[in-house]
Amino acid sequence: MAAVLRAIWGYCFLVLIVRTAGRRPGKQITPFEFVFIFFAGGVTLTSMVGNDPSLINAVTIIITIAVTHFLIAWIRHRWPAIGLIIDGTPLVLLQKGEWQVETMRRMRIKDDDVMAMARDNGLERLDQIEYAILERNGEISIIQKSENS
Repeated sequence: MAAVLRAIWGYCFLVLIVRTAGRRPGKQITPFEFVFIFFAGGVTLTSMVGNDPSLINAVTIIITIAVTHFLIAWIRHRWPAIGLIIDGTPLVLLQKGEWQVETMRRMRIKDDDVMAMARDNGLERLDQIEYAILERNGEISIIQKSENS
């Protein structure tokens, strides 16, 4: 039973840490952030497994983590307000040519990150962008200025 409780605690703790560490999509994760994610997971797993390296303990922990993940996903779906806490909300990074400096600082997003995504969308200059939005999943959405603007 202790292993199950450690697994639930470990999963919830990692969700909290990843949520507070910031949102960056996989293709924008730096090597530093990549190492942090795997190291945090490994350290947490070590504390969950403890001194019992048995196959039954490992299977129990894996099943517990899967069930915990399912329950949190269900709770997010059932109560959207909790989903906002877990996943966050979309954040405006650039609005009508003006950088939202405080938001970018808090999310540790640089203007170069936004411009890289703009280039991925075929835009070359800042004046071609109406909005840049940091989505809940960490992706940066670029909304191009309309031809009429």
